Amino acid sequence: MAGEFHAPSLNDFFPPAVLFEGTPFELDRLMLIRILMSAVLLAFMFLAFRSPKLVPRGIQNVAETGLVFVREQICDEVLGKESGKKFFPLIASIFFTVLFLNISGVIPGLNISSNARIGMPLVLAVVAYVTFNYVGIKKYGFLKYMRSSIVVPNVPPALHVLLIPIEFISTFLLRPFTLTVRLMANMLAGHIMLVLFFSATQFFLFDAANWMKVFSPFSLLAGFGFTLFELLVVFLQAYVFALLTAVYIGLAQHADSH
Repeated sequence: MAGEFHAPSLNDFFPPAVLFEGTPFELDRLMLIRILMSAVLLAFMFLAFRSPKLVPRGIQNVAETGLVFVREQICDEVLGKESGKKFFPLIASIFFTVLFLNISGVIPGLNISSNARIGMPLVLAVVAYVTFNYVGIKKYGFLKYMRSSIVVPNVPPALHVLLIPIEFISTFLLRPFTLTVRLMANMLAGHIMLVLFFSATQFFLFDAANWMKVFSPFSLLAGFGFTLFELLVVFLQAYVFALLTAVYIGLAQHADSH
């Protein structure tokens, strides 16, 4: 064998600081990608709606299709038209933020979603967590909301000793945790798989013995196929995060019908 395959190091996935190193404003490659994709999202929305037409075309049509999807398939479907309209700006913002930050994972030269690190998923989960708890507390008051959320009606009193802690953990601890970890883990796993496929392709082409070069097309095709799959995951993760946010808001609005 002409060379050896070395798995990528942690720095290959999360490179060290590239700007303002050693200062409170230190930025690494992942944070720069996050800033870039946020700017792309703002530019996309600005260009789409700077001079909206009655009959949308081009970029306006793409943006409106996305917004209509969020409104009809998430907000109205889960919350109803009245509540859906009220929370549409928040849920649409979450959907497009996750979508655009995710899509950098399949853009050549960027090759990673900034949601693959816990910071941004945690921020989005906190926003969802604060929102649905605020909705419940505002409607019922703190004590009634807490009681309605963790006390299961029509069960034997002895079971409350077991069910109340389970409901509390499920509602107030696991929801933000699972929102965060689901998004981060899916995007990180996808990034690692793509790195491994294309690293293997490079190894087979340039470092492996001649007889092993025959494997390079297979690893390249696997990487290309997984890139297509990752495009689906990019959309699904945005949809799931926005959908669960709407579901949790709906549950908080109807906490008394637990």
